[in-house]
Amino acid sequence: MSELSRIGIAIDSDLLERFDASIGEQGYTNRSEAFRDLVRDRLIRQRTQVPGQDVVGTLTLVYDHHQRLLPEKLTELQHHHHEAIVSSLHVHLDRDNCLEVLVVRGKSTDVYRLANLLISTKGVKHGQLVVTTPDVEHGHTHSH
Repeated sequence: MSELSRIGIAIDSDLLERFDASIGEQGYTNRSEAFRDLVRDRLIRQRTQVPGQDVVGTLTLVYDHHQRLLPEKLTELQHHHHEAIVSSLHVHLDRDNCLEVLVVRGKSTDVYRLANLLISTKGVKHGQLVVTTPDVEHGHTHSH
C-alpha cells in the first residue's frame, strides 16, 4: 500500500449524517474506509467502460422459461459467445421463472455487447451486468 494522504472535504451535515447511518449499516467502522471504497468503485466503473479493457463479472438474468423458444435462444446466444462465458448457474425460481447467472470475462466491448444482447432478448424480464477489472488496486491488468 502506498503512503496515505489526508484530505479535508466540506459536506452538508444532513448528507453526512445519512452517509454515516448508511456505512454503519454496512459494517464500516470508519468513514475513511467507506470513502476509499467509493473512490475505488468510481475508478473501476470508469475503467471498465474503456474499450478493450479486460473485465470480469457476472450477468444475472431472470426470464419466463415458457416464453416461446426463449431458453433455446438464450442457449444459442451463449454458445455463440462461449469465449466470454466462464461458467453459468441456472436456478428454477418457480413454475414459470428461471434465474441464470453467467460469469463473464473478456474485453469490455465484447462483454457489454453480450450482456446487452441477452438482456434485450424478448422474454427476459430483468438483467444486470456487474463488472470489475482483474487488478482493482493498481489500475492495470496483467498480460497473460
